Amino acid sequence: MGLLGGIYAIWLREVKRALRDRGQLIGGISRPLLWVLIMGIGLNPYFRGEVYGEVQFVVPYTYLQFIFPAVIVLNIMYTSVQSAVSLIWDRQFGFLREVLVSPMPRSAVLFAKILGGSTVAMMHGGLVLMLARFADVSLSWVDLTHALALMFMLSFSLTSFGVIIANRIRTFEGFGVFSNAVILPLYFTSSSVFPLDPSLTRAQTRVVYPEWLVSLVEINPLTYANDALRGVILNFNQFNPFLGPLVLAAMALVFFGIALWEFRKA
Repeated sequence: MGLLGGIYAIWLREVKRALRDRGQLIGGISRPLLWVLIMGIGLNPYFRGEVYGEVQFVVPYTYLQFIFPAVIVLNIMYTSVQSAVSLIWDRQFGFLREVLVSPMPRSAVLFAKILGGSTVAMMHGGLVLMLARFADVSLSWVDLTHALALMFMLSFSLTSFGVIIANRIRTFEGFGVFSNAVILPLYFTSSSVFPLDPSLTRAQTRVVYPEWLVSLVEINPLTYANDALRGVILNFNQFNPFLGPLVLAAMALVFFGIALWEFRKA
């Protein structure tokens, strides 16, 4: 019970600190609004091709619907990685030292911090889900439950990834620059803002698109996170529908394992 109480206390501290941060809350609201309203609506007329004189969508959805799951991933991604800043804050101001001399094992301390960051990231992902009706996306309770489970695995794995970065970079300025340098390339090479045509074979895809771009999309784990959410929300998959959840589970285990190994050495 003492261990659970300690985990709960650290988790609650992370959540309360994030909820009191107005800048983070404003970013969590404004970011999806900008992407859905400007990108989703602005590029919607161009998200189609002409086949035998008939205008058709590249995929059987509007661009606003296609990008909607990717905006959820974007909001979770920013919040998860940025939540690891608290590790740098706690290290510089001595709170982390006080926690580490407590009877709690380091694995429990790290798990509580990552769980807190994951909870906040889930909240920010939920802010995007509130725009589902606006994007003309309908979700049943089963779909919503499935989507939340995928969002939690993504939040947990990306928060662990943020901790890995924070363990290597000891300043706020360096963390911000490096995390953005990682976030944007990962996001834009995850088939988030453009689809790989699912009607083409792998060989045909490498002819239509630059081969290096297809390779980056295929090795990017966020590609399969986007695809898994699209499968639940839109019932549309570009890859095997079982691959997304497996990749997310592997990401959570691998990133948490690396974060724990480095946290124990710190």
